[in-house]
Amino acid sequence: MPSSAGPSIDTITEGGRVTQVGEGQDADETTPPVMTFGAPTAGEILAERYELVEHINNDSAGRLVWRGVDVVLRRPVAVVMRYPGGDSATEMLQAAVAASRVIHPNLVGVYDAIDEADRAYVVREWVDGQSLRELVATGPFDAARATAVGSAIASALAAVHATGMVHGNVHPGTVMISDDGRVVLADARTDGADSQESDVRAVGGVLYFAMTGYWPHAEAPLRGATAGHGRAAIPDAVRDANGAVAAPRQVRAGVPAYLDDLTMDLIDGEIAPPSSDVLAAELARLDVPDDDYLDHTGPLRFAGETGDEPSPLAAAGGRKVALGIAGLLTVALVGLLIGISTLGGDDPQTNPVAAPSSSAPVTEEPAAPAIRDLKISGARIIDPDSNDRTEVRDAEKVFDGDRDEGWSTETYNRSNFGNLKRGMGVWVDLGGEHTVKSVQVNLSDTGASAELFTGTIDAPSTGAGDDQILTSYQKNQIGQPFEAHDGTTMTFDGFDADKKYRYLLFWITELPPNGGGFKVGVQEMTVKGS
Repeated sequence: MPSSAGPSIDTITEGGRVTQVGEGQDADETTPPVMTFGAPTAGEILAERYELVEHINNDSAGRLVWRGVDVVLRRPVAVVMRYPGGDSATEMLQAAVAASRVIHPNLVGVYDAIDEADRAYVVREWVDGQSLRELVATGPFDAARATAVGSAIASALAAVHATGMVHGNVHPGTVMISDDGRVVLADARTDGADSQESDVRAVGGVLYFAMTGYWPHAEAPLRGATAGHGRAAIPDAVRDANGAVAAPRQVRAGVPAYLDDLTMDLIDGEIAPPSSDVLAAELARLDVPDDDYLDHTGPLRFAGETGDEPSPLAAAGGRKVALGIAGLLTVALVGLLIGISTLGGDDPQTNPVAAPSSSAPVTEEPAAPAIRDLKISGARIIDPDSNDRTEVRDAEKVFDGDRDEGWSTETYNRSNFGNLKRGMGVWVDLGGEHTVKSVQVNLSDTGASAELFTGTIDAPSTGAGDDQILTSYQKNQIGQPFEAHDGTTMTFDGFDADKKYRYLLFWITELPPNGGGFKVGVQEMTVKGS
């Protein structure tokens, strides 16, 4: 997990946590510097090896960033310093030591970490380039370029996670893009406040930001942010009345449906994300060779082929990151609109991080309608293998807004309905055709297995009618089924954004144990769409 590297490095301390790149609060440049014992000077050589050449910036947290030269190897370096050293520099030094153990082309290299008591400093790779935050300030990335960035960051995280460590600080300020097109991740943390899962979700945030210029994790502000700086400088994602984040393709035109779905799945806290290595493998399938990466003249095209192996995310069983991908066996990225080699501007390591514009991205097409809760106009229980219709009552309780009451199966002596039925389900009618984003089902117990189908027929509420619905709907599965789900909430969102839906069937195939038998209740169903 690399320490700070690259251009425009700012810092701020918040709750004892230090951020080194991109989200810091600059000190007032008009305030005369306060000279403290241990303060560095230009031309000074640290540890008889690292010559300080140019002071880049510093902040109120006491961190200073210098451009330097390793006089032994004659290579440029960045020196990140705190003074005094000792306890105040513990987190910075621990992060550097951890980072030095992971070598990866998409991680900023850490060369040295020294504590001299009166001051402590980390010596790491100097990156000529800009942060993702700076680059997107000039305009959002196209989907292909965003994919390339996401692929590199996921690959870096996979290397970090393979050692059992967590990066804990993935955001647009710590994603650096060098002038030669290399994407690197900087500024790992060691305070234990994050997890590998949060690292993976942050990749979704980076993809979202790269394509829209907005940050989707309002509940998880950028590290080191304070009012007027850092987090506040990046606009929050567009949200509907319920606080749901608008999908990238609703914010700007030209985002492929597959990448839109993958990004939204990664930032959805109710959908279990894949591991970083699985995500890296999936994004790598969408990336292209470097020669094509630098060619920004071709169109972006996604092509599906039906004869290849399924996506690694689908094989891993992840939710809609596996949901949409399971039905898309191979997605090949044919052309890229990239051109990182053409990115210009002043040397970013001599200037503070530029804050993106707070204005909304300009699109040539109007934004799609905001996602909202769709009204369920009717529901009924589907029970095709029983002539006894006693279990088909209370269907209206699955959409009455009260999770304390719902519909429940009877108690069976086996999880597979006592081997008497193929299953049971809840059929809902949206009252008309709608674009559907997701269906959330709240259950009474964990351990159930279920799937979601869609169809176009409305047959009578009889055993024969229910069989007709099941037979017809099973041809149109939405995403992947849940198997012995370890939670009480199932979220299905493998819907085609270009199709309309009216009828949905939540189909239960396995019951969880309950009170000496097997049963489950459907407490509430919520459909989101437009």
